[in-house]
Amino acid sequence: MDPWRAAAGGVTVALRVTPRGGRDAIDGVETLSDGRSVLKVRVRAIADGGEANRAVTELLAKAIGVTKASVRITSGTTARLKQVTIDGDPSRLDQALRDLVAAHKPTGK
Repeated sequence: MDPWRAAAGGVTVALRVTPRGGRDAIDGVETLSDGRSVLKVRVRAIADGGEANRAVTELLAKAIGVTKASVRITSGTTARLKQVTIDGDPSRLDQALRDLVAAHKPTGK
């Protein structure tokens, strides 16, 4: 199950964010204990004054090729689990997210 779904004028994505994660990166999809899927994101920024949230929106915007203004956190601003909305064509965003996740799938075994 994908951690995103089409929304009016874009997509909504469920994230699990790790601030002070050593690097800015998207680490693929994880399934939580309750069965929900989330996109794993780590940022170098600390969770203080919105720095980590800003880093998350900038990282996602760059990774899927949209403007920073197109990505906004809609819930969970002070939590590790967040919802973000990305404005744009839902089918194009869906494909961009699929490509992003495919690039981060573990290989081997």
